Amino acid sequence: MACTTILVGKKASYDGSTMVARNDDGHFDTKKVIVVNPEDQPRKYKSVIGMLEIELPDNPIGYTSAPSVDKTHGIWPAMGINKANVAMTATETITSNARVLGADPLVFPKKKENEGEEDIPGGIGEEDLVTLVLPYIKTAREGVIRLGGLLEKYGTYEMNGIAFHDENEVWWLESIGGHHWIARRVKDDEYVIMPNQFGLDRFDIEDAFGDKKENMCSSDLLEFIEKNHLDFNNNGVFNPRNIFGSHTDSDHVYNTPRAWFMGRYFNPKTYKWDGDNADFTPESDDIPWSLVPERKITPEDIKYILSSYYQGTPYNPYQKANDPRKGIYRPIGISRTGIMAITQIRPYVKDEIKAIEWLSFGSNPFNSSLPLYTNVLELPEYVSNVTLDVSTDNFFWVNRLIGVLADANYGTCIQHIERYQLSVSAKGHEIINEYDKKFNESGDVLVLEEANNKLCEMAKKEAQNTLNKVLYQASLSMKCGYSRSDN
Repeated sequence: MACTTILVGKKASYDGSTMVARNDDGHFDTKKVIVVNPEDQPRKYKSVIGMLEIELPDNPIGYTSAPSVDKTHGIWPAMGINKANVAMTATETITSNARVLGADPLVFPKKKENEGEEDIPGGIGEEDLVTLVLPYIKTAREGVIRLGGLLEKYGTYEMNGIAFHDENEVWWLESIGGHHWIARRVKDDEYVIMPNQFGLDRFDIEDAFGDKKENMCSSDLLEFIEKNHLDFNNNGVFNPRNIFGSHTDSDHVYNTPRAWFMGRYFNPKTYKWDGDNADFTPESDDIPWSLVPERKITPEDIKYILSSYYQGTPYNPYQKANDPRKGIYRPIGISRTGIMAITQIRPYVKDEIKAIEWLSFGSNPFNSSLPLYTNVLELPEYVSNVTLDVSTDNFFWVNRLIGVLADANYGTCIQHIERYQLSVSAKGHEIINEYDKKFNESGDVLVLEEANNKLCEMAKKEAQNTLNKVLYQASLSMKCGYSRSDN
């Protein structure tokens, strides 16, 4: 999926939480968020795209999932948090190069062409990964190990990056060719920038083949590199991005500008990002994968950066100036996003309320971010009962409508959008604080479902109010408008 991801270590966040977020940028994919309880998890899984059958363990735990409403091409569960307070997001589609793909080809499925033939299954892919991994892991590290094993056994037909985190660790795994993989733990005081490009730019091989404290990989990765002459670094430093990644013209309009804007936002003084003699430009191939932010990162920072469209630069597509650079780069907040979720694991509260999932549907520049507790048996219908029919009765479609109207009337609507985003976020924090206290006093997990209902009622009211306002503003600019004073 053409997405953007950010990972935040616990010492880089405002409250000691680990956080991961990803824009799921399908082609206007209709999404909902549900709880998959153990009895609902399949014991034999068959993928739609890969046509692959996999026997699953008999001991799943419950988890949240963000499946596609249209199941034509499979589940596509996107992201979630399980009952062990482990989160996963899958996937960030990444790039590779001809040398890697020639050495370890992707495992594509093949449909039968003639009578008497059988379909030939392919490997696993984004359609499958959350379903195959998240219900069976108790730590982020276990997630890397399980997914790595599945990649080695079944292979994959696409290049992907996947994140896992628990309250202590954040891990990032990138697939290499059809069967190989590499993974690294995010340092506690760092955050990670991930557009649709192979990201890892440093890796400790000795650790990966030794204690595996912060680095893991396929058991034969070194042999694979040496046999196929893949390492062409001249300085003796093992740089996975140079070995397994890409440096194409399309990267310079689609990928590197996003990394540039994210780094520029969180580290404005660490490097020079603009003007002559800039350390990094929108088309730099060597923007660091991870950095120590200049200040602690909040959910609101993540929402802003994953909604961004190069504000304050010549590349902003909404600017009034007639600048030829306007809109030349792919924005982070894009029109076709189905869902963005910030998964947050808080270390300072009881296990039952550690996990919060901040949900945003539709185009991020114009939607809001709604926090919900995940340790529940079901989620409110406002986020879970979404159909393919446009409706104002759910959080997905109302935000899609707001986005379409506000985009075409940016100048008159943006103030309403900013107030909407601030209000939902502020009231979300307020209600979470209220129900953290209620749970601590009662110990009753049922209050979490009560909290989620209250949060959704609040979001529904705020979204409807915003839709009313942007619809009115859009109506004022209709080309068929006319009044007697016009002549």
